[in-house]
Amino acid sequence: MVTRSITIISLLAVSAALAAIATVILARHQVPSAPQMSTEQRDTHEKFFGTAKEPAPIPKGQEMRPRW
Repeated sequence: MVTRSITIISLLAVSAALAAIATVILARHQVPSAPQMSTEQRDTHEKFFGTAKEPAPIPKGQEMRPRW
């Protein structure tokens, strides 16, 4: 026989799980996609942060020291 406290705890756990699932579903549904940057904004972003391209390969014999 299941006691009353175990039944109440089980119901609370199930309701908490359902609330968490509902929150995740609603949060994912309401997230708007990021707006596209204009060309001017993209140029400024690339100038400030750099591009996402890989740097050029280092020729043989060239050292990787900063230019102080």
